[in-house]
Amino acid sequence: MAADTELLTLPEAAVVASVTVRDINRVIDEKILPERFYTLEGGRHLHVAACPLVGFYFHAAKALTSEERGLLIRRLSDRIGPGMAHRPIARWRKSSRPADWTINDGFLTVSLWEFAIGAEDRHAKLAEAREMVVEDPDILDGTPVIRGTRIPVHDIAASVAVGLSHERIRSAYSGLDDRVIELATIYAEATPLRGRPKRPVALPSGTKIVSERKVARRRLA
Repeated sequence: MAADTELLTLPEAAVVASVTVRDINRVIDEKILPERFYTLEGGRHLHVAACPLVGFYFHAAKALTSEERGLLIRRLSDRIGPGMAHRPIARWRKSSRPADWTINDGFLTVSLWEFAIGAEDRHAKLAEAREMVVEDPDILDGTPVIRGTRIPVHDIAASVAVGLSHERIRSAYSGLDDRVIELATIYAEATPLRGRPKRPVALPSGTKIVSERKVARRRLA
């Protein structure tokens, strides 16, 4: 694999491959992917060209056994890995054809074309999401927010995660549209908050504390 091939963190790879972080760890731990598709130096990272392979492995689980999927990945990786290493994912549609992502194994023909273009689309959305987000120490102590606002990205994603409709989210955060909500969710999935210190709740400017009286906890009878 070429040295300049894009490396993704595990959450980023999970977004691009449309699987879970646990799935990404599994393909590494169980050596489902050839070693040239990932690196363990400085933390686990996955080569972007592996994302269609990972997506295929898990989404084809109902149709093929793990042995069959593993065998096809090994055969497909010989074609996809070196062939795609020097091609930016943003140009996969233009620089390759469905046949480049297809392999015949006896009576079985498998195509990863849909997985490839799906990964390309999700990678493009991830890039757009990163452009949309700002981390400025002067804005909420560096909390990731939507550019031009003070709206925390992870708050939007949390609203989606608990099942709030886009309509309710838009009414709570003026200026948002469905595209921004989608990108905020993608950003949060690719950049989880785990490990970040919780920021203190800031009171609105001009708020006055009228009482600091503490109320004793009521004892149960």
